[in-house]
Amino acid sequence: MAILRLESGTTYTQLEDISRELASLNVQLNYWSVGDNPELRKLLAQEALNEDEKEQVLQALDGYFERLKQNAGYQSRDLIVLHPNIPNLDALLAKFESCHTHADDEVRYIIDGEGVFGFVRPDGSQVELTIQPEEYINVPAGTEHWFHLSDRKRIKAVRYFVTTEGWVPEYTGTSIRFPALAMG
Repeated sequence: MAILRLESGTTYTQLEDISRELASLNVQLNYWSVGDNPELRKLLAQEALNEDEKEQVLQALDGYFERLKQNAGYQSRDLIVLHPNIPNLDALLAKFESCHTHADDEVRYIIDGEGVFGFVRPDGSQVELTIQPEEYINVPAGTEHWFHLSDRKRIKAVRYFVTTEGWVPEYTGTSIRFPALAMG
């Protein structure tokens, strides 16, 4: 279940409340089931996946990709698997922990673990959204945000792209005031 935290300390866990709070950003959040395929569930329980296993996971979930291709012009997808035993994990993630935007939408389907997206709203306030398994998020192009992993430092996420060129972070220099980075 997604958790939205405001700077004031207010927390929301209901999708309609979270959607209302994120409406000014046009961020989309939905629940997508991974289903009950035992082979897929076994792969998702593993800490690491080799390339063949990643492709098996992607193919098992390609119904969502087909919908995105038809409805929104998405052209490619991949699976990112991060866990505490990846060498230089903190350095890898550091480039996303500062405020930035992208020229393309950032679209993720979390299938294991969790991640935290922080957002700067149009009024300058900041919020953090923890997204968990079976949650899909679309962060529109140009939305000022940051990303970090929770203390578990574990996530499996399908990433969807119209093009991969528009997904380079463009740093804004905005300071993150949100205390959750310190809390994890």
